[in-house]
Amino acid sequence: MSETSFPINDLLRRKFQTSIIIIGLTLCVAATVYLLLFGENIGFEISLMVEGKLTAGFSTIFSPFIIFIGLLIVIAGAVIVSFMVFVMMSQRVRDIGLMKAIGCPNDLIFGYFMTELLIITFISCFLGVIFGILADYASIGLFNFLGFQISQKPVNFWLILFVFVLFFTLALLFGAKPILDTTKVEPAKAISPTYQFGLSKEPGFKIISKSSFRIKIALRSLFRRKSATIRIILCLSTVFTLVTVAIAGGIIADQTTKSWIEKAIGRNIVLIAHHDMCNQYKSLLSKFHEVNESLQFNYTDEKYLISESLLNNLSSTSGIIGMEARLVLEAYVKELPGYIFDPETVAMIQVGDNRTGESLIVGVEPGKVLSEWFIEGEFFEENETWEAMIGDSLALKMFSMPLNQSIRLFDRDFDVTGLCLDPVNNGNVTYVPLKTLQNVTGILKPNVIMVRVDPANGTEILDQTRTIVETVNPEFEIFELDEALNENLNFLDYIWSTMMLLPLFSLIAASLSLIGYTMLTISEQHQEFGVLRAVGTRPKTIVKIISEQSFIILLSSCAAGIPIGIMLTLLILVPEPVVTSYTILEIAGWLLIALVALFVSSLYPAIKFARKPILEIINQP
Repeated sequence: MSETSFPINDLLRRKFQTSIIIIGLTLCVAATVYLLLFGENIGFEISLMVEGKLTAGFSTIFSPFIIFIGLLIVIAGAVIVSFMVFVMMSQRVRDIGLMKAIGCPNDLIFGYFMTELLIITFISCFLGVIFGILADYASIGLFNFLGFQISQKPVNFWLILFVFVLFFTLALLFGAKPILDTTKVEPAKAISPTYQFGLSKEPGFKIISKSSFRIKIALRSLFRRKSATIRIILCLSTVFTLVTVAIAGGIIADQTTKSWIEKAIGRNIVLIAHHDMCNQYKSLLSKFHEVNESLQFNYTDEKYLISESLLNNLSSTSGIIGMEARLVLEAYVKELPGYIFDPETVAMIQVGDNRTGESLIVGVEPGKVLSEWFIEGEFFEENETWEAMIGDSLALKMFSMPLNQSIRLFDRDFDVTGLCLDPVNNGNVTYVPLKTLQNVTGILKPNVIMVRVDPANGTEILDQTRTIVETVNPEFEIFELDEALNENLNFLDYIWSTMMLLPLFSLIAASLSLIGYTMLTISEQHQEFGVLRAVGTRPKTIVKIISEQSFIILLSSCAAGIPIGIMLTLLILVPEPVVTSYTILEIAGWLLIALVALFVSSLYPAIKFARKPILEIINQP
């Protein structure tokens, strides 16, 4: 029989304890693998590559969440493994005492339990990688089923190997310490129940005399078992920090980014243009959530230009509460270097280069713009001629310090006054004054009209507008931008919903840790509970005592983890977050659900124990 057969048989003999450790670590590994693979497939890496879905500005909002939540999952995994191994070794102290009593050396005992830890860790990491990959495939399949075409990238072997090695190493490091500490215990102490359960002297102060009998027993047990209590509170506090960051940050960022998209596209806005131009504009808006190939499109074709008669007829239509004309083109642009003052050298230094690229050029009337972008810097003034505002993806791809630089298009130089988050052409866009663009290109008519419709009589006004457009030019049509807006909002909603589900893995692992702690509590107090049952105490009273211990631990963990999570959330959140009273209630509701779920899960060992016969409880070794 091999040397590993004894540890394997020992693990199989303790199936429940072994299972909760494996499941807990498996879930942590699976969450990390899924998070990284999902980020690659969905396009979060755009903050470095400026390609694919999502504008660069939006991706730089998602990226901190991925990094931060991933880091918290790794920390939570290490803490959970450390606690679970501690619980496992606390229940094995007596076995170690007996092994020492018959002459087993410390190194043999340490090697025995380290073999168990190696087996558990390898199985958990392997299963975590498998489940993480499967979860990624399932989520991408769901996105495609919902209509968001996302290609499944090949699994990054090196990324998977990194996660496997990381968790394997952390599990061994954090799990080895409880084993090492336990193997150093003297045989006499190891056999003693006082040391076995980590019991210490009761506190010198009196617990409030008016408190109930159950509370006294619950608090006394927590104080006597300080080491285990502190460990479980630390473990759950880490999980609540992770859950708070994911839920609070996810909800706030979800509402904030949706607000940016809604303002950039506009609500109740109708696009009027040639049917080819309408299809092209739809394609430009869909680049925010789809990877579309850029096909050649002749924006300057005369058949796309808007006639004066159409503009006049629309401007006199009742129910249209705003209208603007735009000239949409595509051209090569060039970054121009700028100069900033260096306080160290007391000199002007050059920033930027002469990079070139292709950009969508949009001429707008500053005083009539219907969009409200989230802007860094400012929008160009109505009376300014040679100023431009650029999209976030274009800024990150071509510029070093865009607000201190200029951009050249059509052989003219424009000062960059602002950066905007814009889904049109996935942020690769440049806005300039309409009259200036008409003068430098010689195209004196717009090719797109944007109108805002009064929502009170929306259907009637749309029908009237459609009739006017078809009468003037049958090749023109109207396109309700709400359709594209809702697609982009749904895409953001699905992404943030996925991000908020990630803490579920850690919550399940945390519930297993709390179950392990409850089992340790029951093992230490089983004779005390047996005596209480013998003198007439009802089983539900035993359940209440154990549940009150769990509730106190959960409240302590929430008091530590939730404030830390909120502070960390505020540090990594997007600028100018949108927070409403409904947002606060939603966050509080989800956190309450997480608290209740953990509390309910901790009742299972208590209910199972309370149903045992009195003699079985008293005679339990």
